[in-house]
Amino acid sequence: MKLFKKGLFLLVLPLFAFVLAHKFYVSVTNVGYSEKEDALQITCRIFIDDLENVLEERYDFKAYLATHEESESADSLIERYLRSKFTIQIDGSDMAYDFFGKKYDHDVVICYIEVPKIDLKNKTSIRIRNEVLTDLFEEQQNIVHFRIQGKKKSFVLTKSDTNGTLNL
Repeated sequence: MKLFKKGLFLLVLPLFAFVLAHKFYVSVTNVGYSEKEDALQITCRIFIDDLENVLEERYDFKAYLATHEESESADSLIERYLRSKFTIQIDGSDMAYDFFGKKYDHDVVICYIEVPKIDLKNKTSIRIRNEVLTDLFEEQQNIVHFRIQGKKKSFVLTKSDTNGTLNL
């Protein structure tokens, strides 16, 4: 019986490691340029539960994202949050952008953003400030991938380093 208890303990012990493991906090942003549209096109992929948590913490708002109970004002609050945490500069000037909405892909919300009417031929740099979820999660990492005019560059942005710049 004593040997059985030890064996059972050794089998169950690894399961506790998964319970105690810390969640990984990450978002992924892709920035591209459409010559046809003459626009920067951006997608931000954020875990649904993390976005719900920040909306509740920041705005005292339960969004119920990706459910039949989703609030009609979810999009406007997501946009409001993104505008406070995500900015774009071209050659040092802040750029206005359009939030086109979102869609769901399993446990991720994909937000669509566009900076219209940008002629990149005479531009020298694009800078992204991404502080999404850093106000809620100390360990948050925001990965930004630039793929513009044949140039590729990626950044891992954190609470202490929130900016990434692509030189054109």
